[in-house]
Amino acid sequence: MSAHAPRSIDEYLKQLRSALEGQDPALIQDASYDSEEYLRAELAAHPQKSEADVLELIASTYGAPDEVAAAYRATDAQVSAALKTPPRPRARTGAWARFFGVFLDPRAYLSLFYMLLTLATGVVYFIFAVTGLSLSAGLAVLIIGVPFFLAFIGVARVISLGEGRLLEAITGERMPRRPVHPGPQVAWWTRIVNMLKDARTWTTILYLLLMLPLGIIYFTVAVTGLSMGAAFVMTPFALLGEHFGWFGSGWGVHFGNDFLNDHTAASAPVLFVLGVVLVTVLMHLARGVARLHVRLAKALLVERGA
Repeated sequence: MSAHAPRSIDEYLKQLRSALEGQDPALIQDASYDSEEYLRAELAAHPQKSEADVLELIASTYGAPDEVAAAYRATDAQVSAALKTPPRPRARTGAWARFFGVFLDPRAYLSLFYMLLTLATGVVYFIFAVTGLSLSAGLAVLIIGVPFFLAFIGVARVISLGEGRLLEAITGERMPRRPVHPGPQVAWWTRIVNMLKDARTWTTILYLLLMLPLGIIYFTVAVTGLSMGAAFVMTPFALLGEHFGWFGSGWGVHFGNDFLNDHTAASAPVLFVLGVVLVTVLMHLARGVARLHVRLAKALLVERGA
């Protein structure tokens, strides 16, 4: 074994993270999880050997930290290229074409759907986080409080992993595909202390709590923009229906503005254009909100000690 070869799993992981320095934190978390899981499984399979001997034994099969880091960089680049949406041919277009071209972007529709979805997920996450924290604090004096807290944090991290995968599918931003490895088997109390000292425990809970106010804002903006845009776009068709009696008696198009009520026929095309522009702006806004939100999720949910 060379002088710089790792003699413990912790040292191996430290060298691996150092070799991956500058890469996406989500990639570093995945590589750390896979490596630690493999190394600890090999260590458990050879209980008669020391940690240093096991690392030397598997160096030729699994690879040194720098070799594993290079393999992960290459694999992640290939996977990212395969999952990336093929770019549309770029033509020389003006500002208006780029503005309305958002309707050809599938991620814009997914982002708008996410804005609508966050109200439901925000309510679920908020209730889960508040209930889990309250019960963990209330049961802390009982023996059942220890496994309950461990289960609560474990489920919270599973939720955060699923949330990250959803955001990656919507935005294309790299998010973790593996959780953070729990490490070697230790006593419950030691694991509780480690979780309390782990900043990601609290940032994950903070994210779950923030999803409710953010979900309310996202949902309100999306519904308001869609409803107003649809109402403006449908105004000319509503006027035609009223003119030809398609809706029967009692139907009428009225606005809160007296000028518009007096000039409904003339204002209908203006409202139609305004509705189209409003929906287009909403699509751009949804895409921007999703990109900003995934940055927030990466800051709060991804292991930063990598």
